Amino acid sequence: MVIETLKALFGRDLSKLKTEIELYKHDDNLWKVENQIANSAGNLCLHLIGNLNTYIGAEIGKTNYIRDRELEFSLKDISKAELIKKIEETKIIVESSLDKLTTEQLENEFPILVFENKTSIGYMLIHLATHLTYHLGQINYHRRLID
Repeated sequence: MVIETLKALFGRDLSKLKTEIELYKHDDNLWKVENQIANSAGNLCLHLIGNLNTYIGAEIGKTNYIRDRELEFSLKDISKAELIKKIEETKIIVESSLDKLTTEQLENEFPILVFENKTSIGYMLIHLATHLTYHLGQINYHRRLID
């Protein structure tokens, strides 16, 4: 039940991320920052893709994804089409990785120390879902302010 719920939430929010990126009228606006806005929608999108591919794809799905977190915030001017493609690929990786989990495994220790203390796989997945939602809200707000 919990795994199916997580799959549904990740699927829903990755679809919403795709929609938000599609809604930008001008591709260059994806990369704009103004005033107190520190990160562009494009960079937040790359960050979410990197985050999910690292912690779900590589660790749970064993995809061999190698993250370059610094590039998530320094790359610019990637096309809207390329971002959408990356979101769609990430959605597939998240779903197929979660399909490999059992309910019992959710209690296992997550293999990477991400926070100050060790966490379970279940805790980490819930954190990743809320992290996605947090940045999705920022992207929505960015789009409405900038575009």
